[in-house]
Amino acid sequence: MELGINTFGDTIFDPQTGKTITHGERLQNMVEEIEMADKVGLDIFTVGEHHREDYAVTSPDVVLAAGAARTENIRLSSGVTVLSSDDPVRVYERFATLDGISNGRAEIMAGRGSFIESFPLFGYNLDDYNQLFDEKLDLLLKLQKGGKINWQGEMRAPLENIEVFPRPVQDEIPIWIASGGTPQSAARAAQLGLPLVLAIIGGSPYQFQRVVDFYKQIGVQAGHPPEKLRVATNSHGFIWDTDEEAKDLFFPAISQAMTNIGRERGWGAYSRENYERMIEPDGALYIGSPETVAAKIIDLRKRMGITRFTLQTPVGTMPHEQVLRTIELFGTKVAPIVRDAVKDME
Repeated sequence: MELGINTFGDTIFDPQTGKTITHGERLQNMVEEIEMADKVGLDIFTVGEHHREDYAVTSPDVVLAAGAARTENIRLSSGVTVLSSDDPVRVYERFATLDGISNGRAEIMAGRGSFIESFPLFGYNLDDYNQLFDEKLDLLLKLQKGGKINWQGEMRAPLENIEVFPRPVQDEIPIWIASGGTPQSAARAAQLGLPLVLAIIGGSPYQFQRVVDFYKQIGVQAGHPPEKLRVATNSHGFIWDTDEEAKDLFFPAISQAMTNIGRERGWGAYSRENYERMIEPDGALYIGSPETVAAKIIDLRKRMGITRFTLQTPVGTMPHEQVLRTIELFGTKVAPIVRDAVKDME
């Protein structure tokens, strides 16, 4: 059972400090967060890609490379790389470079992204949304195997007898497929035998059980061994000394962030009532004391059989010291409880 942190590098108004952090400050803080996650023994740190004012990261691999130079063990992944609006050759080259700097700790989480700003920015048509991802994933998987590439599609120039460098330290850089939980995404990952990451930020995690079962069924039917069909989940959360302190500290930031996004998407304001409901045992938020959060992750493992869990924190902007403290508690308090419980299950 792998445990880790996910961040988007939020840079909106911080309701606790009354300030808006700069992009430069947030990027520097993220490197320290990667360093803390490694120090306390977490397994994975993932960084999202966005191209908008309220997030600091457009190039996850650059941030991860800065973290790689200051860490020793933690694996480093995008969370996600918006593959549809990027070039697979450049993606592979950048993550092979990260793999070299980190001595074999790079991963790629490929997705279509939850925002669309990168498509017009890089000259892509949203009408090609699905075809772009399918073709580019096909090319990225060929690059993953190494050696000379011959490839042709409709959305990019062909490659004829081309080899891409640098060579990574790992034989193959792991590639995960990120999904919001659609059957189509699960089926694509299953047929390719790729591990699946589910972003669970609302409702109940257990609503996704059917997606997990479907993914594993399709994967086995496609001839992939069950142990290859790994599932990870990513959810919003925050850890503090007590449940009440954690809830009170995290609410202003997540409320501000989700309300801002809601204005774009036609949602209502993010209420305290909804927040409290999602903190319940069957809710999508992992907020509370180390013991409370650990118990919720253990239950998720028992009921859904996930092999990796990442905590997305912060959601919105919070004081850097609080973010470092929640990462520290995750590694030193939550992780040992979860790992001991998983050992007993096996």
